[in-house]
Amino acid sequence: MWFSSSFACVAVALSLLRSCNAINILMSNDDGFASANLRQLFNILTGAGHNVYVVAPVIGQSGQGGRVIFTSEANLTGPSQYGLIPTGAPSIGSDPAHDHIFYYNGTPAACIFVALDYVLPTFADFAVPDLVLSGPNYGTNLGPSIWSLSGTAGAAYTATARSIPAIALSGSNTDLPYFAVDGPEHDAHRVALASFRVVQAIIQSTPRGQPIFPLGYGANVNIPPLSSNQTSLPIVQTRMTGGAEVDVAVPGKTPGTFTWANMSPRARGLNKCINGDCNLPGETQVVAAGKIALSLYTIDYTAPAGSKTASLMQRIAVRFSDLMARR
Repeated sequence: MWFSSSFACVAVALSLLRSCNAINILMSNDDGFASANLRQLFNILTGAGHNVYVVAPVIGQSGQGGRVIFTSEANLTGPSQYGLIPTGAPSIGSDPAHDHIFYYNGTPAACIFVALDYVLPTFADFAVPDLVLSGPNYGTNLGPSIWSLSGTAGAAYTATARSIPAIALSGSNTDLPYFAVDGPEHDAHRVALASFRVVQAIIQSTPRGQPIFPLGYGANVNIPPLSSNQTSLPIVQTRMTGGAEVDVAVPGKTPGTFTWANMSPRARGLNKCINGDCNLPGETQVVAAGKIALSLYTIDYTAPAGSKTASLMQRIAVRFSDLMARR
């Protein structure tokens, strides 16, 4: 694998990682600024010497995808998650316990814009980060269907669109506040440590002075459930399609309501390999096998090449020509 030799820096104890190249990092998520996963990764990254700022939603914003919704209120109309910020406080501000951690009353994608265009230029010693990290999310974000729905993915994709390398990170644990973490055996710490090992490996594989990813590239990382003896899992390069799930609407518990379930059998359209390396395994299957999945994505996901596209456009062009001749 292209990243197989990049773990040299993370092989040493965390206390020695300050010798690695430090970079400027912006973090966000869709679970909120008080998320245990986010705070644990923030602590590990700063402990390793990186310069990290957080701008994340004041309340949970899961399922928002890439929606950009800025608040129209100057002050919070309700308390933040876990009551850390009171009703009436400014709609944007720093956590009272840490001046590098900011909350904002908006969607994850909006948090990225506010971070890049206000928080970092105003409060940080850097305006443009070297890398944006979104997550780690509570629960995996697997397959192209979830990718378009996830606020974690939306924040990463927004950063990539702004020409900044980004990594979306997702774990397999459940939602908790950061102050509930009681030690290194906690699920949130394990997810954060696994995320750190992936992120640090990517950073250390980057030649000095070069961007983390080529322009327009990002990555989607999904981590399986972790146990105490899993200090380092295999990382597999994957594609989002291939065994991916898509939703169907099913009746809810209350008559007249609906909820979601996985479609069975899996949708062929969602899992059709059209672009890229069709030999790569699907990230859904890799995570189910207990391994970390890493899928690269690019901004340019349009204009598929190949004989099917050529045939389709030839067919359509005939109709276009006919319609234009009638005008």
